[in-house]
Amino acid sequence: MSKRTDTIFALSSGALPAGVAVVRISGPDALAALERLTGKGMPRPRHAALRRIFDRRGDLLDQALVLSFPAPNSFTGEDCAELQLHGSRAVVDAVLSELAAIAGFRLAEAGEFSRRAFENGRLDLVEAEGLAELIAAETEMQRRLAVEQSFGGQSKLYGDWARRLTYARAMIEAELDFADEDDVPGSVGEKVASDIAALAGEIEDHIAASKAGEIIRGGYKIAIVGPPNAGKSSLMNHLAQRDVAIVTDIAGTTRDILHVDLDMDGYLVRLFDTAGLRETSDAVEQEGIRRARQMMEEADLVLALEEIGRQHPTSHSGSDVVRVGTKLDLHGPSRDYDLCLSVKTGEGIEALRNVIVSRIRTIWSGAVVPTRQRQTDLLRLTSLSVRSALKAREPELRAEHLRAAANSLGRITGHVDVEQLLDVIFSQFCIGK
Repeated sequence: MSKRTDTIFALSSGALPAGVAVVRISGPDALAALERLTGKGMPRPRHAALRRIFDRRGDLLDQALVLSFPAPNSFTGEDCAELQLHGSRAVVDAVLSELAAIAGFRLAEAGEFSRRAFENGRLDLVEAEGLAELIAAETEMQRRLAVEQSFGGQSKLYGDWARRLTYARAMIEAELDFADEDDVPGSVGEKVASDIAALAGEIEDHIAASKAGEIIRGGYKIAIVGPPNAGKSSLMNHLAQRDVAIVTDIAGTTRDILHVDLDMDGYLVRLFDTAGLRETSDAVEQEGIRRARQMMEEADLVLALEEIGRQHPTSHSGSDVVRVGTKLDLHGPSRDYDLCLSVKTGEGIEALRNVIVSRIRTIWSGAVVPTRQRQTDLLRLTSLSVRSALKAREPELRAEHLRAAANSLGRITGHVDVEQLLDVIFSQFCIGK
C-alpha cells in the first residue's frame, strides 16, 4: 500500500452504466475536495445534500447527492466524502479525472479503504475478511455467515477467549511474583486449570466446525455417479433447469466431469456429473472413469444412481452415499434404494432436494465458525499452546504457553503484529472497498 498521507478516491459501486454511481473519497483533504467540486460549503455531517459538481474551468459535470463524514466517525476513520452521481461512464470518468488532478490525490488501491479502517481501529482483520465475504456472497447462508463475521460476532468470541487467556496468565504470574503477599490467592494453578481445559475444548470444537465454513463459502460438493444410462446427466439437467449435459441413449456419452452451481434453500450446492462407471477399453472413457472415482473421494455427498432393477455393484468409499433408484415411471418403487425418482415425471425430485438440504443443515447450524484457512491455522496453533500449558508442570512454562496462545489468537483479529499479512488480505478486496 502507498502513502497514508495521500487522499484516495475510487468508484465504490457496481459496474457502469448504472442508475447511480458512488464515488468515495478518504484522507486529509477529502472534505476540501468536496467543497472544491461543489463550490459550496460542507453539508451537515452524514446528511445528504443535492449539489452541482463542477470541473476546474467551472463547467457543470453532474448534479449529485453528496455526503460528508468527518473523522473519526467514518468507515475509514479519516475524513470521508461520497458523491452519488448519475451512473454513466462519461460522468464518472470526468469526476475521477477531476479528483486525480488535485495535488496529493490518487486512485485507491484494492482494499485500501478497508485497510485504512483496520489501521484506524474501525474494524479488525476478521471483520475485514467478513466484509469481503459479504460483498461476494451469492446465497442466503453465505450472507448470514458473512454478517456474523463482518459485524463482530466472530471477533467477540475470540476476544472473550483472549481475555480468559490473559486472566489465567495474570493469575499464574501473580502467584510467581507475589507469592508472599496475603492478597494473592493460593493454589492459583489449580483454579485456572479447569478454565484452561474448558477453553481448550471450546477452541477444538470451533476448529472442528471449520468444515462448515468451508462448505458454506465454497459450496457443498455432490458427485452423481453410477453406470452408463442410469440417468445421471438427466438428473443434473433437471436440477439445474437447463441443459448442462448431453443426454442420449448411447452409453458413455459423458467422458469428463461437468459441474453446475445451484442455490438450494440458501445453500451453495456444487453438482458434478461424472462418466458412467463400467469396464471399458476406450482410453478416453477410462480417464473419465478415473476422474469420476477421484470426484467420489473429494465429494461431500455421493448420489449413487442406478436404474431400478438393474443391480450394478459399485464401491463408494470416502463420502456420504445416497443410493438412488432412477426411472421410477418405468419400473415402480423399490426398497433396494434410499429413494427412487423419475426425471420424466418429477416424482421423487423434491425428496432428493430435502435429503441434500438436510445433510447440509447437520453440518452448519448457524453458529460462528472459522471461514478461512488462515484463521483455522492460527486456531490450531492456539489450541496446541493451550494444551501445552495444561501439560506443563512449572508455572513459568505454563504462563509462557498461555502467552503463545494469546499471541496466535491475536494474530487472527490483528491485535498483535501482523504486518506481513496485511498486503495479502487487503489485496483480495475490490477497488473502492
